[in-house]
Amino acid sequence: MSGGIERNGGQILVESLIGAGTEFIFGVPGDTGVVFYDALRECTGRIRHVLANDERCAVFMADVFARSSNRVGVAEVSSGGGATFAVGGLGEALAASVPLVLIASDIQTRSRGTGAITETDVVALFAGVTKRQEIVLSTAAIPQAVTMAFAAATSGRPGPVVLILPEDVLEGHVDVTTKTIPSHLPSERLPASDKSVALAAATLAAAKRPAIVAGSGVHWSAAWKELAALSEKLAAPVATTIHGKGAISERHPLSLGIVGSNGARPYANDYLADADAVLFIGTRANSTDTNGFTSPPRNGPAVIQIDIEAERAGRNFPGSLPLVGDARTILDQLRHAVPQAAEDVSRARIAELAERRTVWRSAQPPRSANGQLDPYEIISAISRIAADDAIVVGEPGTPTPYLSSYWEIPQAGRRVILPRGHGPMGYALPGAVGAAMAHPGKPIIAFTTDGSLLMACGALEQVKRLKLPITYIHFNNASLGWIKTLQHLYFERRFFGVDFERFDAAAIARGFGLEASRPANVNEIVAAVKGGMESMTPLFLDVWVPAEHELLPPVAPWVAAVQGDVKRPIY
Repeated sequence: MSGGIERNGGQILVESLIGAGTEFIFGVPGDTGVVFYDALRECTGRIRHVLANDERCAVFMADVFARSSNRVGVAEVSSGGGATFAVGGLGEALAASVPLVLIASDIQTRSRGTGAITETDVVALFAGVTKRQEIVLSTAAIPQAVTMAFAAATSGRPGPVVLILPEDVLEGHVDVTTKTIPSHLPSERLPASDKSVALAAATLAAAKRPAIVAGSGVHWSAAWKELAALSEKLAAPVATTIHGKGAISERHPLSLGIVGSNGARPYANDYLADADAVLFIGTRANSTDTNGFTSPPRNGPAVIQIDIEAERAGRNFPGSLPLVGDARTILDQLRHAVPQAAEDVSRARIAELAERRTVWRSAQPPRSANGQLDPYEIISAISRIAADDAIVVGEPGTPTPYLSSYWEIPQAGRRVILPRGHGPMGYALPGAVGAAMAHPGKPIIAFTTDGSLLMACGALEQVKRLKLPITYIHFNNASLGWIKTLQHLYFERRFFGVDFERFDAAAIARGFGLEASRPANVNEIVAAVKGGMESMTPLFLDVWVPAEHELLPPVAPWVAAVQGDVKRPIY
């Protein structure tokens, strides 16, 4: 948009964001951003501002919006405290490869170096948690800066980018064109070299026990069909990382479920440990994803790794074969290059996996919650009644291993979102707001914890204000249960700094205006969740559960510790 009319930088910024395809911006207003907010007020029919109650929470909302929609999430903060608060959210997004653009207003250019209130070295502040930082030095440069920010967020390995706009740049007036082309994921469909693909195909075809491990790169590339097609042609079982959960339907006969140290099904770890060729797709393949580099081991199988970033392909498995490029494109290249598995081989592998799943389900040990409720039973029961298209967001603590292992995704797609880039607490409470914005009309179920509620309870005000159909299942165990379990297993039960008073979380939720209760049993939980999904109204259920060390979740190193292996896992 131009035409000889001068506009201020705030107006130009808003038009540029709209041109880049931005529908929602999550943020908290501050002194340096009032010009921008005045411009947003003029465009409420074209871009929607979602008022957060904390800048870190605003970033978490944009993060989950991006993961659940495969679009760029956009957040906004002001200088000083607003910028510093945002850092905690950006670390997760960078580690988890989430495409975000953060708009950070800043002090006047002429105020730099004067000790002005909120003055911060913003480039240095954001350098460790974003892939690109740019200070926009003139009002006329805003449209190009926005274009470059969205391009950087979506190119190569996706990640967060910050645009820093001094207040005088937002106040300046110019006549400038603001036409911007919306970005998309991935920005390019780069193939791997024919030679590398041929070598990878020959390796996979020769394997007696091939396996695939899919990470979030499959989601960002929308490579679900191509993954299933390659798996079926090779008769190669597919495991996923936590971020890759849903890369293949978890009811597919070749699905292994989650692999690794957190929430894996034991038979998935066992299968990967015995595989003779493993194809990693869009995953860091770190210690957590591979159960301490035992599933698969570093010195065992042939390893092939598809990654959009050359430096990450094969980093954790020296001597592996890197396939650098877009996941969907390379999976299709491999599908055309590998031979069809023999029918008897395919039948045998599918039968083996079916037997392993059956044994695993029938071998679930009796569990005693000592009169409290069991997260395993709760999540299993809710998963059976939830709509197939429900979006689930969970905290990194108690909910993650149970959701990873027991919440089955019937159709490929990212429908369970768990933050395992950095594992920040307080993620699911605001994150569910981002999911609701991305999927209006769909039921959202968020599993949170008492430690996280104490960090991010302000998100409940937004849920009520925006009338969002979010059901919160709040696991209340009066402790920082994950750390307490580490102290229990590896530090001879020397508990310190992990306990607090068990509080009435339902009363807190009611104080924000939500319907809330403390169910006495799983049947009451199921009935309440059904009612919440049918009415599409906010709901908060305060569920009292034992601490993790009292009722162990499916975390492989912890199970091993109970069995005598007390060597603390290395992440």
